[in-house]
Amino acid sequence: MRGVERQYGRGAGAVHALAGVDLALPRGTFTAVMGPSGSGKSTFLQCAAGLDRPTAGSVRLGGTEITGMSENELTELRRNRLGFVFQAFNLLPSLTAEQNVLLPVRLAGQRQDRRRAAEVLAQVGLADKARRRPGELSGGQQQRVAIARALVTSPDVVFADEPTGALDTGTAAEVLGLLRHAVDRIGATVVMVTHDPPAAAWADRVLFLADGAFAGVLERGSAEQVAARMTQLTARTAATGAGTGAMAGAVA
Repeated sequence: MRGVERQYGRGAGAVHALAGVDLALPRGTFTAVMGPSGSGKSTFLQCAAGLDRPTAGSVRLGGTEITGMSENELTELRRNRLGFVFQAFNLLPSLTAEQNVLLPVRLAGQRQDRRRAAEVLAQVGLADKARRRPGELSGGQQQRVAIARALVTSPDVVFADEPTGALDTGTAAEVLGLLRHAVDRIGATVVMVTHDPPAAAWADRVLFLADGAFAGVLERGSAEQVAARMTQLTARTAATGAGTGAMAGAVA
């Protein structure tokens, strides 16, 4: 992302959700993004993933400039080169776990490889649940299916939006362990938006957003360190009111 801005509305009532974001994400890394409510986390993820168009700046995926792509081109890019994991799982209830995993392949009009589905289901510990429908699985198992679906196309980047928000602490740790495993063993690149310091502590680094700009980075921080930084950032943002736009810079 280079100079990415996202503005909603015009004139005095305009909201600057992103205020000139510069960011480079290395391949094969796990990045968490945190920030106070309204800091721009969701807008950041949507612009980075081609789900929303920046008002200014450019977004590149590898060597591909995606900012000026048509909607059809963006749809194809998201289907083939990106994976998504959401808080609400977003599984189709009428499909089996195997069918849900293969959905991106089916939508792309490609041959559905059941062996590939079995491989990724085994990677998330669900080799014996391929024929089960979401209603027959626990919340944690459903999120495992969602992770398998995100990995089935071997995407360049997996975007995870509050992936543990609907899970208890123990199940959340299992799901985060799977994302960590995808990075360490499969070479995936994971970008996760979260409000939870223990979740962020699984990442290689945590990026902090405030008022649409990056306000700091923490490498390999513990849950306690992440929580302390978030407390400081929230207090500073509330105290200044003017935001931390001046602190924005390249985070590489």
